[in-house]
Amino acid sequence: MLIRDLGIIPADDSLASAAPTAPPIEIGNFSRRGFMATSGILVIGLSLAGCAPGEEARLDDAAVAESPLTGVKGGDATPALWISITDTGIVKVTCHRSEMGQQVWTSMAQIVADELEADWDDVEIVQALGHPKYGDQNTDGSRSVRFNFHRLRVAGAAMRTMLEQAAAERWDVYPAQCKAQQSRVINTVNNDSLAFADLAEGASKLAVPAETDIRLKARDEWRYIGKPIASVTVPRIVKGDGAYGMDVERPGMVYAVVARPPQVFGKTGVVNDVATLAVPGVLRTVRLPNAMPPAAFNSLGGVAVVASDTWAAIQGRNALDVEWLDGPNADHDSDVYRAAMEDTARQPGKVQRNRGDAIAALASAEQTLVAEYYAPHLAHAPMEPPSATAEWKDGKLECWACVQDPQTTRSTLAAVLSVEADDITVHATWLGGAFGRKSKPDFVVEAARISREIGKPVKVIWTREDDLQHDYYHSVSAQRFEGVLDENGKCTAYLHRSVFPTISSTFVPGADNPSAGEMGLGATDTPFDVPNLRIESGKAPAHLRIGWLRSVSNIYHVFGVQSFAAELAHAAGRDQKDYLLDLIGGPRLIDPNAEGADYDNYGGDLEEYPIDTARLAQVTKRAAAMANWGRVLPDGHGLGIAVHRSFLSYVATAIEVVVDAEGNLTIPGVWLAVDAGTVVNPKHVKAQMEGGTLYGLSNALYGEISAKKGAVVQSNFPNWRVMRMAEAPRSFEVEIVESTASPAGVGEPGTPPAAPALANAIFAATGKRYRSLPILGPNGRRLSLDDSQDS
Repeated sequence: MLIRDLGIIPADDSLASAAPTAPPIEIGNFSRRGFMATSGILVIGLSLAGCAPGEEARLDDAAVAESPLTGVKGGDATPALWISITDTGIVKVTCHRSEMGQQVWTSMAQIVADELEADWDDVEIVQALGHPKYGDQNTDGSRSVRFNFHRLRVAGAAMRTMLEQAAAERWDVYPAQCKAQQSRVINTVNNDSLAFADLAEGASKLAVPAETDIRLKARDEWRYIGKPIASVTVPRIVKGDGAYGMDVERPGMVYAVVARPPQVFGKTGVVNDVATLAVPGVLRTVRLPNAMPPAAFNSLGGVAVVASDTWAAIQGRNALDVEWLDGPNADHDSDVYRAAMEDTARQPGKVQRNRGDAIAALASAEQTLVAEYYAPHLAHAPMEPPSATAEWKDGKLECWACVQDPQTTRSTLAAVLSVEADDITVHATWLGGAFGRKSKPDFVVEAARISREIGKPVKVIWTREDDLQHDYYHSVSAQRFEGVLDENGKCTAYLHRSVFPTISSTFVPGADNPSAGEMGLGATDTPFDVPNLRIESGKAPAHLRIGWLRSVSNIYHVFGVQSFAAELAHAAGRDQKDYLLDLIGGPRLIDPNAEGADYDNYGGDLEEYPIDTARLAQVTKRAAAMANWGRVLPDGHGLGIAVHRSFLSYVATAIEVVVDAEGNLTIPGVWLAVDAGTVVNPKHVKAQMEGGTLYGLSNALYGEISAKKGAVVQSNFPNWRVMRMAEAPRSFEVEIVESTASPAGVGEPGTPPAAPALANAIFAATGKRYRSLPILGPNGRRLSLDDSQDS
């Protein structure tokens, strides 16, 4: 998520002057086990040939410093930062974002290689180190392509221009008579050609062109952008190549697991490690400092068990006898907390956006509708739990970890450990899923602390129990909606109150009011054409670590907004899809700031990325048409629909459910339409829509994190259930709307419409309205089909 852009945590400019500490690592070309032994051997930059075989020449520092491309839209587009060409013709593209299954390696390479005119078979990916020279490296917020599309095009085109110029000098012709094509430059006068590798040394001696002297390709010239190019990582994953956090090995490395206080800010009391030290393979224990507010990205305290292997460390932890001392959250109980939040939602709150006078309209209305919705805390639960390896040598720290943001990892380590950032190197491995969890590097801090204490490289392993019970949880929420219907069923007043513990509480002690940024994720950006509209927020103190999870506040806000839209339709006696389109209203551009909101538009400019109701309506109509909306359905079948704009993309989802007489639920089909602006790889956009929807459905059906006496109850998949293969939709269709608009996000927008579309479909099939998530719960197998309309 755009956490700094949303004002949830402060910007950190402390690394602005830091210098590179080591070259980037190339993950893809090594076996997992061989990867770490050979890391750090490759070079960055516009490497250009003329060296010994397999080596690369480099653009000198002075040439880099003189680049006129450091300030283009998106950041530094100097070719040296992103592209290198070996003397054997390999084109190496540096990816500064983390690869976690979203195929960012492939997409970034497509953008650069297209403008460069590189042959795709010549392209290899290099993973960048965490360093400020790359600009923002936080692989969060569905923004890797959006933030970097233009500057990577410019970088590729600049390199192409330099290679063409080098060829022109070689042939003594005009640069306009030279044309790059598939890793060669063609002489259009006589059809001679030279390979990029043959021109690289000459190009390295040329000045980097200004952006005004670079020609970007027209859309109809794109060779790779917009094409369904296969993933460059999946074949390697299948073969076991590449390295995840769990795969890292270092000479002399030991392993550690940590026993942490069950409560946030609980403390470690008396420790008896006699039985632990008797476990074969256990080497020692290390007491970590107690956590203090704010949690930030620091470690949670506790006791580390260090051993010669993971199994011994886990068994040693099981034998550990620790007295845990209560902290300030010892009395936290999810049921009590829910009741308090719901009570707050029934009271007037802080006005976040206002149009007309919804309060007066509600007070004088003859027909009103009131509904309350609840969504619990959620855990990220990525397939690969957190893992980090740390090694200290000569006062310098080197880390390998499955992190989404190696720069923040580096700055966090520097601050926590009182070490200069220049003395810290962070390698981002591949990530076995993340969903936002691995942008918080507390697990890397643990590894660094333990390694410094014991004087050896150490890998810290989190088990699934660690992952579920010590997460940065997606926020719990209570929402209240009130609407006024006129004599024709039209909604004339709309009130939405949202109460949840804010992410800001993780960084600012005592923060208890939702930030404007969080409210802008599905609440203050409500697109409804209602004359009286009011959005409010209420206070809620946090008792767990709150963090961002895939689509963040959109999850609970859209569940409420789109469910309530369907409830309004039902109260008006209207079809839910038709009523939803009426609520959206006619084509127009919306600026929530004009109605008192503090809306940041996901960090995008409202001129470039307006809230466009025409695009919202278009995807709604497309998803409905794909689902053959309006067809006669058999008994027990129901169709539901929901639509939302998030991360600057527009997504509508229609879902069909079947509920039998015993309450067994199946999902025959899902139909999704997405308008994400310019799409780099439609194959991967479809995969993200499918994955995001399944993630949303799984959490809507089963996801719930709860606490008793300040400690999280759930511990593993028996009581943190996820959707299984047999429960997934039988059919899933995705349609991408053709668009020339600027690229928008795709990693998260598929998630928010899933829960309300599902709930609306269940209501259509059964007449029962589910306003509280999860719908089934971890032990649920069947829907409860009693007469309650408030489940």
